[in-house]
This record gives sequence, C-alpha cells and structure tokens, in this order.
Amino acid sequence: MKKVLLTLTLGLVLLTASAQIQQLAGPRVGMTFISSGSTADFLHKGFSYVDEEKQPLGETGDAFTTQYGWQWESRFADGGGDVVGIVEWVALVAGMEQGKFLPSLTSVIGARTSSGLEFGVGPSLSLSGVGMVFAIGKNFKSGSLNLPVNLVFMPGKEVQSSWYNEVDQSYTEYSYNSGARISLMVGFNLNK
Repeated sequence: MKKVLLTLTLGLVLLTASAQIQQLAGPRVGMTFISSGSTADFLHKGFSYVDEEKQPLGETGDAFTTQYGWQWESRFADGGGDVVGIVEWVALVAGMEQGKFLPSLTSVIGARTSSGLEFGVGPSLSLSGVGMVFAIGKNFKSGSLNLPVNLVFMPGKEVQSSWYNEVDQSYTEYSYNSGARISLMVGFNLNK
C-alpha cells in the first residue's frame, strides 16, 4: 500500500511540475488570405469557376475567407522543463460568410515553450487536396484566460493536367496553382 501511495504522490508531483506549459485546446476563429488560384476561383464563383469558355484558372484574383473550428492537443516529450512536444489536431470550416461549407482537418507536430511561444509543421486535408502547413504562435495570458494567436502558412500546389474536349475530340494540357494560404487564428481557454 505504501508503494502505491508513493507512486501516486510522485505522479502528482510530476504532473504539477509539468503544468507550467499550458494546454491550449479550445475554439478557434480566424481569417485566411488565399492567393490567386483555383481555390480563390472556387470562393468567388463556386462550382462554375471552370465555365464553357475555359478561362484560365486563377483569373478571379485573391480571396479572403473566415475560419471557425476547434483545436485538440496531446503532449509528448514532457519532462517538466521549459519545452514540451505537442501534436495538435485542428478541425475548421471556412467559407460560411459566402454560403459555402469548406471543411479542413490539420495535424501539426511541434513544440511549445513555457513562455507560450510555439511552432510546428504538418499535413492539412481539405476539399482542395492535401498540403503542408507551417505554423508559429504565441499564447497571451490574462489571469486564467489563455489567448493563443497563430500565424499559419500553406504553400500553393502546382498542378499539371489535361482536359478532354468532346467537340474536337482532343486533349488540352493545362497547369495551375491552387493558391497559397496565410491564416491568422485566435483561440481561447481558461485554466482550471
């Protein structure tokens, strides 16, 4: 019985010692800038962004959209020091201000310091495909309120493909960029 109590006490001490680096799971809202490309075309024109005249993709210019969602996180390499390894999962929906439902799911692996600075990288899955995100952020505290702010960058993808023209029964080669994305995300949670 003494060994069990000693083990539980030691476990609680270790958990308390590593609590200096905050858990920042919670709601997220933000704004995303999308550079000229097929994703911006979709936001401007919907599914009709490739019309009968076969105008080049990226013709509508840059776009902005809002993001709304939730972040979950898990820790690893948490030795109670000034840096902890984290894995974050972020589920977001964009385009609602334009009547669109554009879901995305992102997983980021990185590190967070005791001062609230964090950085990470990972894959993002959305309707435009799979891409890689790079993120950096800082947690601002006010009493027991945490306000994490993150800047996220996702490079555009160059796509090479062909289109079959049924009229003259030929293939037309084309290339386009999906458009790079830069997001500013803000969240909040309370310490318990």
